[in-house]
Amino acid sequence: MPDPTTILLFSGAALLLLLVPGPAVLYIVARSASQGRRAGLVSVAGIHVGTLVHIAAAVLGLSAVLVASSGAFTAVKLAGAAYLVFLGIRALQARSALGDTAVVAPRSSRRIFADGVVLNILNPKTAVFFLAFVPQFVDIDAGRTTTQLMTLGAVFVALGLVTDGVYALAGGWLGSRMRRSPRLARRSETTAGAVYLGLGLATALSGRSA
Repeated sequence: MPDPTTILLFSGAALLLLLVPGPAVLYIVARSASQGRRAGLVSVAGIHVGTLVHIAAAVLGLSAVLVASSGAFTAVKLAGAAYLVFLGIRALQARSALGDTAVVAPRSSRRIFADGVVLNILNPKTAVFFLAFVPQFVDIDAGRTTTQLMTLGAVFVALGLVTDGVYALAGGWLGSRMRRSPRLARRSETTAGAVYLGLGLATALSGRSA
């Protein structure tokens, strides 16, 4: 297990990365703003279950294959981009199908959770993080590298639940103000759809080193 100093240094570095909004954060905020704090917090849970998958992959060495293979990296990146575009189109279709006088039907917690899991699993940047960044805090000489990786991964998930939870609450607060007006409520779903589409296109066009 990493010593307290290593965990403290890792926590500080991880917080800096977690506080910078990325696709997962924007997804959480968009979902929370359009459907409420509970939906945002369910999204957070889904995102970090996806993170657990990346941790397991890093421990098993699968992340090394992903990072080393340009083709595998590109395939996962494009799959993630396609899923974001899919979420965006689905949100826009739900908005347009209901018309100007209807209220957008909320998605179930199970669907929101699953979207978060899939979104983060298909994020190759998370795999790169656990392969290129986390090992810098692993002491090979101390042995038990698997335990060290799992401990650092657990710390990252715990910190992520806190920071992303704050983003979800902020998005819920913003959404509660918007939902006081039916017109703004419909626009929030349209905005969420546009955010997903934009993230999908940005992910697809991003370079290999992103």
